Amino acid sequence: MADIKHPSSLSDLQTLFASTTYVAVDFYADWCGPCKQIAPYYANLAKQHGVDGTLAFAKVNVDSAQDIAAAYRVQAMPTFMFFKEGKQVAVNGNKMIQGADVKSLGTAAEKLGALAKKRAGL
Repeated sequence: MADIKHPSSLSDLQTLFASTTYVAVDFYADWCGPCKQIAPYYANLAKQHGVDGTLAFAKVNVDSAQDIAAAYRVQAMPTFMFFKEGKQVAVNGNKMIQGADVKSLGTAAEKLGALAKKRAGL
């Protein structure tokens, strides 16, 4: 079980990419209602599917980590993106999920979790 990571700068995020094969990122804002609604669900996905060193779940506050939000051109909250070895990838055909789409987020996390467990030999 892996804890949710909270990169606060682009270099923090790049360090996470360097140490972890797969990374799911939740771009959120404190003032965003849908972000607050989906946060417990995202935390549960991290507990269910996170694998230390192989699959990390991260949350990026777009107001305090503006360099990360700008680098990935995040314009709507919440936005979820997926990365493999530091490069943005599509999961189930989606390079990103915008909005509190529980179904799409859940299926993406399940797929990443299966890939991570296979890679980690679990």
